Amino acid sequence: MFCGALALVAVALLPAADAAPAPGPAVPDRKGDTFLTAESGGVLAIEGGECFTDPARSPAAGEVMVRYVPCDEEGAANQVYGFVAAPDGAFDRERVAAFARESCGRGFRTYWPGEAAAGLDFYPVLPTAATWDIGDRDVMCVAYRPGSPLTGSLLPLASALAR
Repeated sequence: MFCGALALVAVALLPAADAAPAPGPAVPDRKGDTFLTAESGGVLAIEGGECFTDPARSPAAGEVMVRYVPCDEEGAANQVYGFVAAPDGAFDRERVAAFARESCGRGFRTYWPGEAAAGLDFYPVLPTAATWDIGDRDVMCVAYRPGSPLTGSLLPLASALAR
C-alpha cells in the first residue's frame, strides 16, 4: 500500500509531458487591423502564401507569438495572400489602416470574387510607429476562415494545383 501511495505522489509531481503553447489572447471571430502588428512575435518570419497559427504564448520564447505551419496541418489559422507598401510620410496609424483595409480588400476580392469569398474574411497586419521609424512600410494581407481552422491553402491557384 505504501508503494502504491508513493507512486501516486511521484506521478502527481511529474511535469506535463506535452509542452504545447499556452493559450494567448482570446481570438475574436472577426480579426481586424489590431489583431497582429509587425511587432507581433514571429510575424516577420512569415512569407507570401504561407500559413501560420493564431497568437499563443510560447514557453520557449516567453512571449505571445505566431508560428509558421503548413496550411494543411493542425494549427493553421491564417494565410498570407499578399503584401502592399504603404505610402511614405509621417506615420499616421489611421491613415495606414485605411490604406491597408482598402488595398488588402482589393486583393481579397481579386482572389475570392463573389461567392468564392463565402466563409472567408481578411485582415491587414500593419507596421507600427516603431517599425515605421526604421523604414517598414509593408502591410501583410491575411485571409482566414472565421471560427474554423484551415484544412489547406485558401489561395485559389494552390487549391486548384492540389487537386
